[in-house]
Amino acid sequence: MTVDPYEKFWMWMAGVIVATFIGTIAYTARAYTLQPPSHVETIDPAQVMQDPRFATPGVTALPDGRQQVVMVGLRFSWLPPEVHVRARTPVTFRLTSMDVIHGFEVAGTNANTMVVPGYVSQFTTTFDKPGKYLVACNEFCGDGHHLMQAAIVVEGAP
Repeated sequence: MTVDPYEKFWMWMAGVIVATFIGTIAYTARAYTLQPPSHVETIDPAQVMQDPRFATPGVTALPDGRQQVVMVGLRFSWLPPEVHVRARTPVTFRLTSMDVIHGFEVAGTNANTMVVPGYVSQFTTTFDKPGKYLVACNEFCGDGHHLMQAAIVVEGAP
């Protein structure tokens, strides 16, 4: 039985393509495993509550009128469990975890991030409508995962 030269060529090309994909995946897994590109600020997970950045979780009014919310994730809750912010005001969330990976999703909005132990996650959003928003953990974090929730109460703008 003979194999057509074109068939041989395309079998080799398929092998080269597969090898290239595997090489690319191996390289990026090795290169980015120690320094995830989206996390630039680190924190010791065992010392979160002693770190001045997270010692007093809650809402802080910034001098420029924006608000900053500092929250800590731990099995199976958020500290603080409820925060109050103003509508139509930029709110910067600063989050970290003391134990395992958690997800931070504000239901009904596009606010969503992973909260990884050892890193500080940060994003800014604006709530247009007053109301009570559910914060759910969207990364499985253990047996009590379904109980991990918090609330963001958005009050009318000043």
